[in-house]
Amino acid sequence: MSAVGFLKRVAQVLEDRGAAYGDPKAQMEAIAQRWSITLGTPVTAQQVALCMIDLKLARLAHDPGYADGPIDVIGYAALIPEIIRGSRS
Repeated sequence: MSAVGFLKRVAQVLEDRGAAYGDPKAQMEAIAQRWSITLGTPVTAQQVALCMIDLKLARLAHDPGYADGPIDVIGYAALIPEIIRGSRS
């Protein structure tokens, strides 16, 4: 798959997940609240996205051939500006 095709696939996954789960900022904030309770320390929505990238990278280190791994890494990275500024425009 070409780089452009790959990025189009990432965009489609982001659209699909948005339709399924709603606003990414709201979702990451909800996860951050839960993780804050679990960890006993404040966690931000941005940190959730960064931790999910780390999770995906750790999994890719174990199985570099997992096709959805790079899509997920780029997808979470693409959400960070949305999380910072708010909902999609």
